[in-house]
Amino acid sequence: MIIVQNLPVPLDRRVWLECQALIARGYRVSVICPKGPGDPARQTIDGVDIFKYAPAAEAEGFLGFAWEFAYSWVRTAWLSLMVWRRRPFDIIQACNPPDTYWLLALLWRVRGVKFVFDHHDLNPELFISRFGQPTGIAQRLQFRALRWLERRSFRTAERVISTNESYRAIAMRRGGRRPGHVTVVRSGPDTRRMRPIHPAHPRPAEGIDLAYLGIMGPQDGVDQVLLVMDELVHRRGRTNVTATLLGFGDCLEDLKTQSTRLGLDDHVTFTGRVDRVAIAEYLSRADIGLCPDLKTPLNDLSTMNKTMEYMAYGLPAVSFDLVETRVSGGDCLLYAPSGDIQAFADAVEKLIDDPELRVRLGRQGRERVSTELDWRPQAEAYVAVYDEVSGFSRPGPAVPVDGENPVEDAQGRRYVDLGDADEFDRFLRERRAS
Repeated sequence: MIIVQNLPVPLDRRVWLECQALIARGYRVSVICPKGPGDPARQTIDGVDIFKYAPAAEAEGFLGFAWEFAYSWVRTAWLSLMVWRRRPFDIIQACNPPDTYWLLALLWRVRGVKFVFDHHDLNPELFISRFGQPTGIAQRLQFRALRWLERRSFRTAERVISTNESYRAIAMRRGGRRPGHVTVVRSGPDTRRMRPIHPAHPRPAEGIDLAYLGIMGPQDGVDQVLLVMDELVHRRGRTNVTATLLGFGDCLEDLKTQSTRLGLDDHVTFTGRVDRVAIAEYLSRADIGLCPDLKTPLNDLSTMNKTMEYMAYGLPAVSFDLVETRVSGGDCLLYAPSGDIQAFADAVEKLIDDPELRVRLGRQGRERVSTELDWRPQAEAYVAVYDEVSGFSRPGPAVPVDGENPVEDAQGRRYVDLGDADEFDRFLRERRAS
């Protein structure tokens, strides 16, 4: 049974890939998560039983977050009883934030249920990134509570799964875990399926489209995209540049207001929540990906999924210079100092004015993500944790093999022929069908 609080499933792409890996290797999987707009309370998708509850109202301040965590915990605990009555489970996996589900795992331990902690976020660093170093008594108490909850998550778990080496080091240093009990499973894309298609609606031939994909929270820096667009359109005269912002979050309405205030509504499109079908369309037709996450204690050590997803679609990208983003992107991205809008806009302009650079970085990014960062070896490492904890093991790949080189996706859209170097280069230059 997998617990997720901050995103619905299968919208949480990492968790969905984990579910599919477990199913492929013979495990039975149930998920408890909040509902997205229009989601049913219960559904089964590709063999995964998903139980959903109505999310809490948007939280504001410490009391708001405390209420959200308590509400979600109680709803999850109640649904765990429903899952158990339908199909008893042997292992609970909790994905943070928040670091509260160790207590539920502890309660289920009397039934022999084991606990795996899938460490997605650094909540103490998130606190500092959003509110600064704690100063007053109340802030210090809140920060200490977060550190205590984090330690309990680490120490209650039979095994810890970390998204990168930075997180693994924290699990050992702050959580006191032995190296053999902490496994790195990066959030790489399944590049057999996440690959460029010939878009049904390519951008105008004379235009340039920038793309942002991800959550829109206070720590995600999406407002920096609007500042860059303001610089490009109003100060540098790049009136042919548009930006498509894919996703949702606490800041979405504020971002729309900011876009209007900056006079960018004719240049910026907010899509809201998108599924993988829409992601393939938008990222295949965009020219440049944007990684606007500012250098904070959280962002510097976190792996940004969007970086690798841009690379999977052969999309060159610009990022603020972060430690783990360089680990993912290497030399396939252009980097700017954190918060330097001028430098970020300079890097975007460099890509706008040099189509061959876009081709080269797009090709290098696709090669890097498919050979070094692909989900398939990560899936094997992930399932190996479960095999060790459960004692169950069934041979076979953790990622289903459904043909290495399909011509079309499930929607009938034609994939770009990655084996034809000339055609791939032409596509990266034009982002449209021949």
